Amino acid sequence: MIRVRSTLVCSWRGFRTFPRAAVEVKNEPILGFKEGSVERKDLLKALSELKGKTEEIPCVVGDERVWTKDVRYQLSPFDHSHKVAKFCYADKDLLNRAILASVAARREWDLKPVCDRAQILFKAADVISGPKRAEILAKTMIGQGKTVVQAEIDAAPELIDFFRFNAKHAVELQDEQPLDADGSTNTMLYRGLEGFVAAVSPFNFTAIGGNLAGTPTVMGNVVLWKPSDTAMSASYAVYNVLRDCGLPPDIIQFVPSDGPVFGDTVTSSEHLAGINFTGSVPTFKRLWKQVAQNLDIYKNFPRVAGECGGKNFHFVHASADVQSVVNGTIRSAFEYGGQKCSACSRMYVPQSLWPQIRDGLLEVHKQIKVGNPVEDFSTFFSAVIDEKSFARIKKWLDHARSSADLTVIAGGNCDDRRGYFVEPTIIQVKDPRDPLMSEEIFGPVLSVYVYPDNDYKEVLTLVDTTSPFALTGAVFAQDKNVVAEAAKALRNAAGNYYVNDKSTGSVVAQQPFGGARASGTNDKPGGRHYVLRWTSPQVVKETFAPLKEWKYPYMS
Repeated sequence: MIRVRSTLVCSWRGFRTFPRAAVEVKNEPILGFKEGSVERKDLLKALSELKGKTEEIPCVVGDERVWTKDVRYQLSPFDHSHKVAKFCYADKDLLNRAILASVAARREWDLKPVCDRAQILFKAADVISGPKRAEILAKTMIGQGKTVVQAEIDAAPELIDFFRFNAKHAVELQDEQPLDADGSTNTMLYRGLEGFVAAVSPFNFTAIGGNLAGTPTVMGNVVLWKPSDTAMSASYAVYNVLRDCGLPPDIIQFVPSDGPVFGDTVTSSEHLAGINFTGSVPTFKRLWKQVAQNLDIYKNFPRVAGECGGKNFHFVHASADVQSVVNGTIRSAFEYGGQKCSACSRMYVPQSLWPQIRDGLLEVHKQIKVGNPVEDFSTFFSAVIDEKSFARIKKWLDHARSSADLTVIAGGNCDDRRGYFVEPTIIQVKDPRDPLMSEEIFGPVLSVYVYPDNDYKEVLTLVDTTSPFALTGAVFAQDKNVVAEAAKALRNAAGNYYVNDKSTGSVVAQQPFGGARASGTNDKPGGRHYVLRWTSPQVVKETFAPLKEWKYPYMS
């Protein structure tokens, strides 16, 4: 595990708190899980212990575990006969109780030195890196249908990095201070927001849930965390790690809820200070509209931060390296069944390279194994997350088979008898503005438009204007002039932009993540400025020389 170089101790001078040691952290290494490795042995043991088990997960308000009558189940995507978790929805009354308890705890938490708050995240990161790693990975695999490597990347290094780097950034932010003047000092106090933050997390990354709920707390905030129904088991494990590492009761309330009930309740509370969201565009718009409609009741203007997915592109120029295009696109489009926010789902290929790229894609496609990631570690990806997702993707596949302008060149089948399985599917489109090229599908479906080589400049405009999203995108070209042209043409088409690399795989502190347009508010979690979203600074001027005259000199 990677530890902080030195223990954090804060000293007090006037209004300022100074960390006595620099905070140095590094990205958590990704483990290999090769045959015979310690990490593989630990993971297999954790998977075996969870096999066929149903975990009971209550709502947690303060230290009280609460069960309501509205009981639900999290099902394993690749074996929907397995009830992974039994949980319950918090009702309106319980949510309001959680809000009041959080607000009551806020002041004391906000006054706690940032070093003490950060130490909780540092400790949680070490625990996840070590003794809890296998358990959280196993719960992510079984509950969210991830393969070994996808669970490892998400639920270990990314989550660990979120905790460590955001704690580091929170501590180091204290050194960002205004200028002093003769006879006085000026101090910036980075207060938490006055009220509570509502965190709404998605199913597809365990790390995102930990970040959305955990990071605001290091800045002195209290949080109501609504985890995804389909990531309940792993989310609860992360919550328990935070509590075991010293997070006091009432700082994060763990409240699974029906989406509209949660949204209606938090946005109608005068204490709402912020929303930290990852999910669909319609849900985010609904929350934003509710906040706007309720502005007159709030004590403050709530901060609204959201990430809403994308219609991510791979643009290929005639000068591109074909092997990089093929391998990068296979990974981006089909890892985790295309359910990453950053997954490539539309591709633009020049006619001169299409035969080579098509053959390369089809050759790899024949080797892709879709199945149970727990029983077979050679599985490349597993089932999509749930019945609703399966049905949505199936409609797109039916549309592709029935349209004269669309040609399914690989895959196209699906089967939900045991799990929600969808084949990796590649579709060639004649119309570059077909809905398949503009609308988010969130499944293992890649649409390809083949263009005349000389039209690449017009195609860059197509890439920029076809979809309302602007999350991630990649340009494959060896011609440096084309790389420069594309960067200008696609400046606003993606918040995370890759050159000769796939559109997925952002790493905390290396590629802070997020996009604009319909993809969200582009607050870049994983960057040092992200913590600024969750603070309401106060500037304090302290003067040491008494003011002895009310008149200005020119008045004499």
